[in-house]
Amino acid sequence: MTLRNASDTFDIGGELTVHRLGYGALRITGEDVIGEPDDVENAERVLQTAVSLGVDFIDTADSYGPGVSERLIREALSPYADDLVIATKGGLLRNREGEWLKRGDPDSLRNALLCSLDRLGVDCIDLYQYHRVDPDADFEESVTALAELKDDGEIRHIGLSNVSVEQLETAREIVDIATVQNQYNLANRESEAVLDVCESAGIGFIPWFPLGAGDLGSKAGVLSTVADAHDASKYQVALAWLLQHSPVILPIPGTSSVAHLRENVAASHLELTADEMRRLDGQ
Repeated sequence: MTLRNASDTFDIGGELTVHRLGYGALRITGEDVIGEPDDVENAERVLQTAVSLGVDFIDTADSYGPGVSERLIREALSPYADDLVIATKGGLLRNREGEWLKRGDPDSLRNALLCSLDRLGVDCIDLYQYHRVDPDADFEESVTALAELKDDGEIRHIGLSNVSVEQLETAREIVDIATVQNQYNLANRESEAVLDVCESAGIGFIPWFPLGAGDLGSKAGVLSTVADAHDASKYQVALAWLLQHSPVILPIPGTSSVAHLRENVAASHLELTADEMRRLDGQ
Protein backbone atom coordinates (compact mmCIF):
# COMPACT_ATOMS: atom_id res chain seq x y z
CA MET A 1 0.00 0.00 0.00
CA THR A 2 1.42 3.37 -1.00
CA LEU A 3 0.91 6.77 0.55
CA ARG A 4 -2.20 8.80 -0.09
CA ASN A 5 -2.12 11.54 -2.66
CA ALA A 6 -2.18 15.33 -2.86
CA SER A 7 -4.64 15.97 0.01
CA ASP A 8 -2.10 14.59 2.46
CA THR A 9 0.85 16.83 1.61
CA PHE A 10 2.63 19.80 3.14
CA ASP A 11 4.83 22.46 1.56
CA ILE A 12 8.02 22.76 3.62
CA GLY A 13 9.15 26.37 3.51
CA GLY A 14 6.20 27.04 1.24
CA GLU A 15 7.78 25.22 -1.68
CA LEU A 16 9.03 21.69 -0.97
CA THR A 17 5.90 19.55 -1.32
CA VAL A 18 6.11 16.27 0.59
CA HIS A 19 3.71 13.61 1.75
CA ARG A 20 3.13 14.29 5.41
CA LEU A 21 4.08 10.80 6.53
CA GLY A 22 7.85 10.59 6.23
CA TYR A 23 10.57 8.27 7.46
CA GLY A 24 13.00 8.81 10.33
CA ALA A 25 16.37 7.19 9.66
CA LEU A 26 17.67 6.82 13.22
CA ARG A 27 16.94 3.09 13.43
CA ILE A 28 19.01 2.05 10.42
CA THR A 29 22.17 2.38 12.51
CA GLY A 30 23.70 -0.09 14.96
CA GLU A 31 22.64 -0.85 18.52
CA ASP A 32 22.15 2.25 20.67
CA VAL A 33 22.45 4.39 17.51
CA ILE A 34 26.18 3.64 17.25
CA GLY A 35 27.99 2.13 14.26
CA GLU A 36 26.64 0.21 11.31
CA PRO A 37 23.56 -2.01 11.55
CA ASP A 38 24.06 -5.76 11.74
CA ASP A 39 22.51 -6.10 8.28
CA VAL A 40 23.53 -3.22 6.01
CA GLU A 41 21.67 -4.66 3.02
CA ASN A 42 18.45 -4.75 5.04
CA ALA A 43 18.92 -1.12 6.11
CA GLU A 44 19.35 -0.07 2.50
CA ARG A 45 16.31 -2.18 1.53
CA VAL A 46 14.19 -0.33 4.09
CA LEU A 47 15.22 3.02 2.64
CA GLN A 48 14.56 1.90 -0.92
CA THR A 49 11.19 0.42 0.02
CA ALA A 50 10.17 3.65 1.73
CA VAL A 51 10.78 5.59 -1.46
CA SER A 52 9.01 2.96 -3.57
CA LEU A 53 5.94 3.31 -1.31
CA GLY A 54 5.80 7.05 -1.96
CA VAL A 55 7.73 8.38 1.03
CA ASP A 56 9.43 11.53 -0.21
CA PHE A 57 10.60 13.03 3.11
CA ILE A 58 13.48 11.38 4.99
CA ASP A 59 14.84 12.78 8.23
CA THR A 60 18.27 11.94 9.63
CA ALA A 61 21.11 13.56 11.61
CA ASP A 62 24.89 13.58 11.60
CA SER A 63 24.88 12.08 15.11
CA TYR A 64 23.06 8.90 14.03
CA GLY A 65 25.90 6.42 13.89
CA PRO A 66 27.55 8.96 14.02
CA GLY A 67 27.55 9.61 10.29
CA VAL A 68 26.27 6.11 9.46
CA SER A 69 22.66 7.02 8.71
CA GLU A 70 23.61 9.82 6.29
CA ARG A 71 26.11 7.58 4.49
CA LEU A 72 23.63 4.71 4.13
CA ILE A 73 21.04 7.11 2.70
CA ARG A 74 23.51 8.10 0.01
CA GLU A 75 24.51 4.52 -0.75
CA ALA A 76 20.90 3.34 -0.94
CA LEU A 77 19.20 6.25 -2.70
CA SER A 78 21.74 8.28 -4.69
CA PRO A 79 21.26 9.56 -7.32
CA TYR A 80 18.23 10.97 -5.55
CA ALA A 81 14.78 11.30 -7.09
CA ASP A 82 13.92 14.90 -7.93
CA ASP A 83 11.01 14.95 -5.47
CA LEU A 84 12.88 13.38 -2.55
CA VAL A 85 13.48 15.79 0.35
CA ILE A 86 16.25 14.84 2.77
CA ALA A 87 16.48 16.63 6.09
CA THR A 88 19.40 16.34 8.45
CA LYS A 89 20.56 17.95 11.67
CA GLY A 90 23.70 19.32 13.29
CA GLY A 91 24.71 20.62 16.69
CA LEU A 92 24.52 17.39 18.69
CA LEU A 93 27.54 15.09 18.64
CA ARG A 94 27.52 11.38 19.45
CA ASN A 95 30.64 9.73 20.79
CA ARG A 96 31.55 6.05 20.86
CA GLU A 97 30.68 5.87 24.56
CA GLY A 98 27.09 6.73 23.68
CA GLU A 99 27.12 10.25 25.07
CA TRP A 100 25.14 13.01 23.34
CA LEU A 101 27.22 16.21 23.34
CA LYS A 102 25.75 19.60 22.45
CA ARG A 103 27.91 21.61 20.06
CA GLY A 104 25.89 24.53 18.72
CA ASP A 105 28.46 27.28 18.31
CA PRO A 106 28.70 28.73 14.79
CA ASP A 107 32.02 27.04 13.91
CA SER A 108 30.74 23.62 14.99
CA LEU A 109 27.54 24.05 12.99
CA ARG A 110 29.47 25.09 9.87
CA ASN A 111 31.77 22.09 10.19
CA ALA A 112 28.85 19.74 10.82
CA LEU A 113 27.09 21.01 7.72
CA LEU A 114 30.16 20.47 5.53
CA CYS A 115 30.44 16.89 6.77
CA SER A 116 26.74 16.22 6.11
CA LEU A 117 27.00 17.63 2.59
CA ASP A 118 29.86 15.24 1.93
CA ARG A 119 28.22 12.14 3.44
CA LEU A 120 24.91 12.75 1.67
CA GLY A 121 26.65 13.62 -1.58
CA VAL A 122 24.79 16.88 -2.19
CA ASP A 123 25.70 20.52 -2.72
CA CYS A 124 22.79 21.84 -0.67
CA ILE A 125 20.79 20.39 2.24
CA ASP A 126 17.03 20.60 1.62
CA LEU A 127 16.24 21.11 5.31
CA TYR A 128 18.98 21.61 7.89
CA GLN A 129 17.93 21.58 11.54
CA TYR A 130 19.68 22.83 14.67
CA HIS A 131 19.47 19.55 16.57
CA ARG A 132 19.48 20.65 20.19
CA VAL A 133 20.07 24.10 21.66
CA ASP A 134 23.53 24.34 23.23
CA PRO A 135 23.37 26.33 26.51
CA ASP A 136 27.06 27.18 26.14
CA ALA A 137 26.55 28.84 22.75
CA ASP A 138 24.74 32.08 22.02
CA PHE A 139 21.44 30.98 20.43
CA GLU A 140 21.08 34.03 18.19
CA GLU A 141 24.65 33.61 16.90
CA SER A 142 23.97 29.96 16.13
CA VAL A 143 20.83 30.76 14.16
CA THR A 144 22.60 33.63 12.38
CA ALA A 145 25.32 31.21 11.28
CA LEU A 146 22.67 28.95 9.74
CA ALA A 147 21.09 31.96 8.04
CA GLU A 148 24.47 32.83 6.51
CA LEU A 149 24.88 29.26 5.26
CA LYS A 150 21.44 29.54 3.72
CA ASP A 151 22.47 32.77 2.00
CA ASP A 152 25.56 30.92 0.69
CA GLY A 153 23.32 28.31 -0.94
CA GLU A 154 24.40 25.38 1.23
CA ILE A 155 21.08 25.19 3.08
CA ARG A 156 17.71 25.50 1.35
CA HIS A 157 15.53 25.71 4.44
CA ILE A 158 16.26 25.96 8.17
CA GLY A 159 14.60 24.00 10.95
CA LEU A 160 14.89 23.90 14.73
CA SER A 161 14.67 20.93 17.05
CA ASN A 162 13.85 20.68 20.74
CA VAL A 163 12.94 24.34 21.16
CA SER A 164 10.54 26.40 23.22
CA VAL A 165 8.05 28.96 21.91
CA GLU A 166 10.42 31.74 23.01
CA GLN A 167 13.37 30.21 21.15
CA LEU A 168 11.24 29.69 18.04
CA GLU A 169 10.10 33.31 18.06
CA THR A 170 13.67 34.55 18.62
CA ALA A 171 14.90 32.52 15.64
CA ARG A 172 12.05 33.76 13.43
CA GLU A 173 13.26 37.32 13.97
CA ILE A 174 16.57 36.31 12.36
CA VAL A 175 15.55 33.99 9.51
CA ASP A 176 12.53 32.13 8.14
CA ILE A 177 12.02 28.87 10.02
CA ALA A 178 10.52 26.10 7.90
CA THR A 179 10.06 23.37 10.52
CA VAL A 180 10.28 22.53 14.19
CA GLN A 181 11.08 19.03 15.43
CA ASN A 182 10.09 18.39 19.05
CA GLN A 183 9.13 15.29 20.97
CA TYR A 184 5.38 14.84 20.59
CA ASN A 185 2.89 12.00 20.42
CA LEU A 186 -0.56 11.06 21.66
CA ALA A 187 0.72 10.48 25.21
CA ASN A 188 3.25 13.35 25.32
CA ARG A 189 1.84 16.70 24.29
CA GLU A 190 4.17 19.01 26.19
CA SER A 191 4.97 20.87 22.96
CA GLU A 192 1.33 21.76 22.23
CA ALA A 193 2.09 25.49 22.54
CA VAL A 194 4.93 25.17 20.03
CA LEU A 195 2.60 23.29 17.68
CA ASP A 196 0.06 26.12 18.00
CA VAL A 197 2.67 28.64 16.85
CA CYS A 198 3.63 26.40 13.95
CA GLU A 199 0.00 26.10 12.86
CA SER A 200 -0.48 29.87 12.94
CA ALA A 201 2.73 30.51 10.99
CA GLY A 202 2.49 27.65 8.50
CA ILE A 203 5.61 26.01 9.93
CA GLY A 204 5.93 22.25 9.62
CA PHE A 205 5.93 20.39 12.94
CA ILE A 206 7.92 17.14 12.94
CA PRO A 207 7.15 15.02 16.02
CA TRP A 208 10.06 12.84 17.08
CA PHE A 209 9.14 9.64 18.91
CA PRO A 210 5.72 9.86 17.18
CA LEU A 211 4.94 6.40 18.57
CA GLY A 212 6.55 7.02 21.95
CA ALA A 213 9.10 4.27 21.20
CA GLY A 214 6.21 1.84 21.60
CA ASP A 215 5.05 3.20 24.97
CA LEU A 216 1.93 5.34 24.78
CA GLY A 217 1.13 5.01 28.46
CA SER A 218 -2.39 5.92 29.58
CA LYS A 219 -3.63 6.03 25.99
CA ALA A 220 -3.01 2.30 25.44
CA GLY A 221 -6.55 1.27 26.34
CA VAL A 222 -8.46 3.62 24.06
CA LEU A 223 -5.89 3.05 21.33
CA SER A 224 -6.57 -0.68 21.43
CA THR A 225 -10.34 -0.13 21.31
CA VAL A 226 -10.13 2.22 18.31
CA ALA A 227 -7.60 -0.06 16.61
CA ASP A 228 -9.93 -3.05 16.93
CA ALA A 229 -12.72 -1.06 15.30
CA HIS A 230 -10.53 -0.42 12.27
CA ASP A 231 -8.77 -3.80 12.17
CA ALA A 232 -5.55 -1.86 12.61
CA SER A 233 -2.68 -1.76 15.10
CA LYS A 234 -2.62 0.75 17.94
CA TYR A 235 0.51 2.26 16.41
CA GLN A 236 -1.29 2.83 13.11
CA VAL A 237 -4.05 4.60 15.04
CA ALA A 238 -1.45 6.74 16.85
CA LEU A 239 -0.01 7.83 13.50
CA ALA A 240 -3.47 8.49 12.07
CA TRP A 241 -4.25 10.63 15.12
CA LEU A 242 -1.15 12.74 14.49
CA LEU A 243 -2.06 13.24 10.82
CA GLN A 244 -5.61 14.32 11.71
CA HIS A 245 -4.69 16.36 14.79
CA SER A 246 -2.99 19.12 12.79
CA PRO A 247 -2.38 19.79 9.08
CA VAL A 248 1.20 20.91 9.78
CA ILE A 249 2.27 17.70 11.54
CA LEU A 250 4.80 15.60 9.60
CA PRO A 251 5.27 12.27 11.42
CA ILE A 252 8.54 10.46 10.76
CA PRO A 253 8.18 6.98 12.27
CA GLY A 254 11.42 5.05 12.08
CA THR A 255 11.93 1.32 11.74
CA SER A 256 14.54 -1.18 10.63
CA SER A 257 11.85 -3.57 9.36
CA VAL A 258 10.27 -3.53 5.89
CA ALA A 259 7.10 -5.10 7.33
CA HIS A 260 6.76 -2.38 9.98
CA LEU A 261 7.48 0.25 7.36
CA ARG A 262 4.56 -1.01 5.28
CA GLU A 263 2.31 -0.90 8.34
CA ASN A 264 3.32 2.69 9.04
CA VAL A 265 2.63 3.77 5.46
CA ALA A 266 -0.78 2.08 5.60
CA ALA A 267 -1.66 4.32 8.55
CA SER A 268 -1.93 7.25 6.13
CA HIS A 269 -5.13 5.63 4.78
CA LEU A 270 -6.77 5.28 8.18
CA GLU A 271 -9.63 7.73 8.76
CA LEU A 272 -10.63 8.27 12.39
CA THR A 273 -14.09 9.57 13.22
CA ALA A 274 -14.65 12.79 15.14
CA ASP A 275 -15.80 10.74 18.13
CA GLU A 276 -12.65 8.60 18.01
CA MET A 277 -10.48 11.69 17.87
CA ARG A 278 -12.29 13.11 20.93
CA ARG A 279 -11.84 9.84 22.82
CA LEU A 280 -8.16 9.71 21.97
CA ASP A 281 -7.79 13.33 23.04
CA GLY A 282 -9.42 12.41 26.33
CA GLN A 283 -12.31 14.82 25.82
